[in-house]
Amino acid sequence: MAAPYPAPFEAYVAPARRHPELWRLGLGIVLIVTVNFAFSALLVLVLMRASGVSPAAGEEAIGQTPGVLLVLLFAFSGLILGSWLAVRLLHRRSFATLIGHAPTALRHFVYGAALIGAIQAAAFLLAQGQLDLEPNLDPRLWLLLLPLALVGLVVQTGAEELVFRGYLQQQLAARFASPWIWMVLPSLAFGLLHYEPTVMGPNTWVVVGVTGVFGLIAADLTARSGTLGLAWGLHFANNIFALTVVAPQGALSGLALYTTPFAADDAETMRGLLLADVVLLAVIWGLCRLALRRR
Repeated sequence: MAAPYPAPFEAYVAPARRHPELWRLGLGIVLIVTVNFAFSALLVLVLMRASGVSPAAGEEAIGQTPGVLLVLLFAFSGLILGSWLAVRLLHRRSFATLIGHAPTALRHFVYGAALIGAIQAAAFLLAQGQLDLEPNLDPRLWLLLLPLALVGLVVQTGAEELVFRGYLQQQLAARFASPWIWMVLPSLAFGLLHYEPTVMGPNTWVVVGVTGVFGLIAADLTARSGTLGLAWGLHFANNIFALTVVAPQGALSGLALYTTPFAADDAETMRGLLLADVVLLAVIWGLCRLALRRR
């Protein structure tokens, strides 16, 4: 089926066209979810028992301690394993086809990470006088844990990109020409993945919406670049800042150097920051599109 895609995206989708049947995609989704659930449950159980933390305590903390948050990040390995099994067993293609041309993907990853890292560093310096940040981890412990945190974030962000901008976007684009299907549906699913009312409270649907916007931007950049690199780099650098530099107090703050004086469910403050994130994402998207046009 011919499709009016940008040339890089057509090359990226081509391996998925060999076996584009919807029943394969449906079984692939079931396989990914099942493997992820089983692997994550096993990993959490083994690591928490080994560390003397009960699964119930880890659930209650939701990443408020470094060990629990690291376990949560590495538990995303189940999505990677599930994606590998899906493309190999059901679509008869290599795992590498989910990423695209490796040297190009690496170059895009570095560009995306550097771009958002520079913008967030500037925003952090400008906001330091306005936010009463509270010290969280001891700086020496933070530096000791940082390499593990970075590897965990490579796993977590890579797993999500492989599933949503890799497997789902490729297989849907191989079957349907409309971006309303191959771009919007995975982005909606990505947003709903972040539905956490126990953590976000009244901000839950705002977070889902902002995350969905990021999904759309990542999907568009993947289509324009033909690799996962750019979306993965943006996602990785964004989560470095959100989880290891400054995090809202409470859930998912276990690896942060600083915390804000408010939690993620603070409606008044968090909604303003989340809307500012949308504006920042729009700027980043524009810069990335400009860079892709000039390459």
